[in-house]
Amino acid sequence: MTSAPLVIATLLVAVSAALTVRAEYRGPRWQVYMFKPLTTALLLAILLAAAQYGAPVAPRYQMAVAVGLGLSLAGDVFLMVPNDRFVPGLASFLLAHVAYIVAFTTDTPMATAPLLFVPFAFFGLALLSQLWHRLGRLQLPVTVYVLVIVCMAGQAAGRWWSLRNAASTLACVGAALFVVSDALLAGNRFGRPFHSARGLTLGSYFVAQWLIAVSVYGHAG
Repeated sequence: MTSAPLVIATLLVAVSAALTVRAEYRGPRWQVYMFKPLTTALLLAILLAAAQYGAPVAPRYQMAVAVGLGLSLAGDVFLMVPNDRFVPGLASFLLAHVAYIVAFTTDTPMATAPLLFVPFAFFGLALLSQLWHRLGRLQLPVTVYVLVIVCMAGQAAGRWWSLRNAASTLACVGAALFVVSDALLAGNRFGRPFHSARGLTLGSYFVAQWLIAVSVYGHAG
């Protein structure tokens, strides 16, 4: 995608994301149902348009990120419906992170920089230790989820360390923000809720997904 269409598409994503956050606080609820999945769908469209606009796309990388965004879209729907299907939503995002791991191992072996997994692992363990007694029957699925997202973020960081290019930098920052977003979501849901949690969670989530999506535009293969 050339710079002008990419900027326009990004502005549409930003407007849709802002409307989602606004609706989360002020309603009406139907606007959340409309704009939250629309934002992720627009990100998926940005990604899928890469090859059409001549971006240097590695097919495996593009396909894996597309699968990740598609699964994230499913997770968005599960987590926003009135009866809040948390476990299916958790499973959808877990599989999305597996897809991102596939993307981030396209050109970099898994755990090529193992020390970069350490800060994410410590963060995940600290979060679990704080929330463990509140998780109840969700202890096992949440633990598996934390393990997978830690691997995803660690691999993104190792890939950046190995490649040191724009694409890997965007993906690495996006992966780290995804960890932050999920930590905010978990803290608000299972810990102590706070007023700005929804805005911070959604904001970091949409920026994370945008960074991962646009990383395709600098990924040759």
